[in-house]
Amino acid sequence: MKAAVWYGKEDVRIENYPEPSVEKGQVKLKIKACGICGSDLHEYKDGPFVIPARPHPLTGRALGPVVVGHEFAGEVVEIGEGVTNCKVGDRVTVNPLVYCGECHYCKKGEYIMCTKLGTAGFACDGGFAEYGVFPEYGIHKLPDSVSDDVGCFVEPVAVALHAVNRSRMKVGASVAVIGAGPIGLLVLQCCLAAGAKEVFVSEPMQARRELAAKLGATAVFDPTQCDVGKEIGKYTDGLKADWVFECVGNQITFDTAVKVGGRRAIICIVGLALKPIEVPFLRLWGQEKEIVFSSGYNDEFPTCISYLADGRVKVEEMITARIGLDDYVEKGVKELINNGDQQIKILVTM
Repeated sequence: MKAAVWYGKEDVRIENYPEPSVEKGQVKLKIKACGICGSDLHEYKDGPFVIPARPHPLTGRALGPVVVGHEFAGEVVEIGEGVTNCKVGDRVTVNPLVYCGECHYCKKGEYIMCTKLGTAGFACDGGFAEYGVFPEYGIHKLPDSVSDDVGCFVEPVAVALHAVNRSRMKVGASVAVIGAGPIGLLVLQCCLAAGAKEVFVSEPMQARRELAAKLGATAVFDPTQCDVGKEIGKYTDGLKADWVFECVGNQITFDTAVKVGGRRAIICIVGLALKPIEVPFLRLWGQEKEIVFSSGYNDEFPTCISYLADGRVKVEEMITARIGLDDYVEKGVKELINNGDQQIKILVTM
C-alpha cells in the first residue's frame, strides 16, 4: 500500500509500505482522509520530538520508519477476534492514544497521563496510508451527518474541548483566544458551545482574523497594530478576560496571554513551545493569575462528534486545501510551513 513514512528530520517519503494485518482486539480501516497537524510539521522540521527516540514500551517502535498522521477517518474493512463495538462497513474515526490501561493514571481514566503513553502516527503507524490497524478501544463511529472530511476534525476538536475542560471555564465567562490557527479556531467554538458570554481573538494574520469573526468571535484584534488587552478592556468595563487560551506556543503570544487576562484570570496553555519561555512572575503573583496546561485529550471524542454533527462546531470553512497522498510533503507540509497565512487545514485524501 502507499503511505507517507517518516525516516528523519525533513525526510518523509511517499512509498510502498507493508499493508497491516489485523490481530486480536484490533480493527483494520481503509483510510478515507487525514488532516495535517501542527505536530506533523514539528516532526518534519525538528523531529524526532513526539516520535520516540528509544523503543516505545508498548509498541517497540523508535526513530522510524513510521507512518505519520493522527487526524483521520475511515471505513472498517476487517475486525479482529473479540471486537464488538464496530462492524465491517462502519464509518469511524480513531482516538490515536496508545496507553497501557494499567498504570495509576489509566485506572483513573486519565489516559493522556499514562506513564507509557504513545500516539498513532508517532509511536506506531498512523493515518497517512491507504490502510491502518488500530486498537478497538480507540474506535468511534461517525453518524451519517458527519462526512469523512469532517470526521478528520474530531481529534483536533478533542484537543480544543479538553483545553476548555482543563481550564475549568465557567458559563458566562469572558474569554480571550491567542492565535487563530486550527486549534485556536476550535477553542473559540468550544468555548462558545460551553457557554462563554464572549470570546475575543488575537491573531496577526488577516485571513485568520476574518475566519475567527465568521465562526463567532465577539471581536478580533491584530496584536501588531493595537494593545489587545486595552481593546478587550473596552468590552469588559476594564476587567479584561476571565479565561485566556494561548494556542501558539512562543514568548510573544505568552506575553500577550498574560496581558489580556484580568485579575485572577486563568491562562490555559494549549500551544506547544519548543523553547523555554520567560514568565513575568511578579505580574502573575500580584494579580493571583493561574497557569494551566493542556496537552491532548481523554474521553472527549463522543462529545466532539456530537458538536460536529449538530453544527455547534463548524469546520468546513477551515479546510483550505485537499490534496492527494503523493503531494503530502510538497503541497501539504511545506505549504503549511511556508504559507501559513493562506492555509488553515489541509486534508489528504487516499
